[in-house]
Amino acid sequence: MPELPEVETVARGLRAALPGRRILSVRLGKTDFIEDPAALERDLPGARIESVVRHGKFLVLGLEGAQADGAGLALLVHLGMTGQLVTRPNEAPVAPHTHVIFGLDDGRELRYTDIRRFGRMRLMRSGEQGSVLGGLGLDPLEASGAEFVAVLHSRSAHVKALLLDQHVLRGMGNIYTDESLWRARIHPRRIGTNLSPGELRRLYRAVQDVLKEAIRSRGSSISDYVDSEGERGEFQLKHRVYQREGKKCFRCRAPIRRIIVAGRSSHFCPTCQRAPRVRRTKVKTRKPREGRRKGWR
Repeated sequence: MPELPEVETVARGLRAALPGRRILSVRLGKTDFIEDPAALERDLPGARIESVVRHGKFLVLGLEGAQADGAGLALLVHLGMTGQLVTRPNEAPVAPHTHVIFGLDDGRELRYTDIRRFGRMRLMRSGEQGSVLGGLGLDPLEASGAEFVAVLHSRSAHVKALLLDQHVLRGMGNIYTDESLWRARIHPRRIGTNLSPGELRRLYRAVQDVLKEAIRSRGSSISDYVDSEGERGEFQLKHRVYQREGKKCFRCRAPIRRIIVAGRSSHFCPTCQRAPRVRRTKVKTRKPREGRRKGWR
């Protein structure tokens, strides 16, 4: 699934190409992933694209409304697992599984392709963005170190689960969680409240560094992900633990292991990322009461 670096890469590419362009037409294929497809066909023709921003794993295209009341609109897009949002010349062949085509006023088209259709698309009116996206957590690229430490240190869950929880940190996914924990030398089963402030600050720096490096490499192309120009990313060539089970750790040469944490595969080095200690509780044996020894009734 495209994560923060991939969505940010797509957003930057679209931001360089779309603002100022006017949508002339909307063509829809399968629409089971679109909330109110009729609204797209009715309200988008004539709308001008003003902005493209990333909010967690969501893309938000700000629009100057073509409605009679002049109300502002925003197109919300989630790429799901296999979604691609690319610009193409009108005459370019249409790829299979292309379900949405926005005709633009410069002779290009903005096309949404999604093999599995696990993505999401909806049109938001003015004022709806807060109710739709307001429940998401901190953006790990925008949060301060103090905010990051506070939100993780206050929760008694596995740190892997906390990093994946979109209500805690928006945008993180399995790839960059594993890579950040390896870089910070923290086991995925450590508990947030049990991590020291120093460990959490180290994790904050690791998350920031990994995400920024991944964005510079235009994300990780493991299966279907491409950027807004249809080009693959390169950060998968720099993965240190993700999907490297059985291969040697780049730091200590120990074999990378895989376990399940929070229902997700978690790759880590058992030497560099020490497992949390399991506290053993002593079992108290009861002394037999007087008159209750074996054989007595």
